[in-house]
Amino acid sequence: MEPANLIQELQQRMPQQRFQHVLRVTETAKSLASMHGESIEAAETAALFHDIAKFMEPEEMRELLIAHQENPLLFEFHKELWHAPAGAIIAREEFGVDREDILNAIRFHTTGRANMSKLEMIIYIADMTEPARNFPGVDELRLYAEGPLDQAMRACITHTVTHLIGKQVPVYPDSIECYNYFVK
Repeated sequence: MEPANLIQELQQRMPQQRFQHVLRVTETAKSLASMHGESIEAAETAALFHDIAKFMEPEEMRELLIAHQENPLLFEFHKELWHAPAGAIIAREEFGVDREDILNAIRFHTTGRANMSKLEMIIYIADMTEPARNFPGVDELRLYAEGPLDQAMRACITHTVTHLIGKQVPVYPDSIECYNYFVK
């Protein structure tokens, strides 16, 4: 699907504020891809799809994930995590995205994972650092994003895990494995 057609579809699937976020993540991802020698087209596709399932009804998302035999452990954690694997399923099933690297970048943009590809790191970092994000430490993360990807990813996942621990909420195992991988 051409980016212009996908953009029209996205506008219909999400509120305007989230749609604008997706566009900002897309521009950030394209910039990071250019900076780090990754395919700009792949970064654009993954970024456009990254939140496509964000506003699905939770029960509909659950059914989709169960039907596609996603890890049932996912349901023991906050439903905020569900939209990433659901988005990868939608990208593949509804839009014919068949590149595993793009699907994984969509799938792991909320949790991260150990041994992430360059594209996966770009989407994770772009989602965290897009220009409208406003949380303590985001400016430092943006500076890291200008350097080596592994260092930027380490800073981003450390920030995420620290934030979740500070809120005293469970941390999904992929995020813990991602953190351990990048700090070793």
